[in-house]
Amino acid sequence: MATTGTLPPLGVAAEAALAVPGVAGLQPRLAHRLAAAALPTRPGTTAAHTPPEAGVRADRAPDGSGWHVEVRCILAEGHRALDTARSVHDRVQAAVVSHLAAHGAPEAVTVTVTVTRIVARHPPA
Repeated sequence: MATTGTLPPLGVAAEAALAVPGVAGLQPRLAHRLAAAALPTRPGTTAAHTPPEAGVRADRAPDGSGWHVEVRCILAEGHRALDTARSVHDRVQAAVVSHLAAHGAPEAVTVTVTVTRIVARHPPA
């Protein structure tokens, strides 16, 4: 993302969120899920091919003062939701701020984390 001033830092936020222990994945927003459902089905393609960025939304603040990033997480069973959500918040905020500063566009970043569900662990096969 060379022009971070106009493009949302979705990939950076998604990567940071997925690196947090206890995060099993990111939940795509309804618009992404509907768009994927409308595509013709081809053999070997599934909804699992939805990019992780689909679980992140980044918008410019209405007053132009920075970014607001929303992350929708799916957690793994056995992790405290509050602790994991706080870790996601902190890592995403640090990663996006660092990314923007590295590209010469240091701006304020606010992050909202929503836990959409908790999935059970599967025993190793």
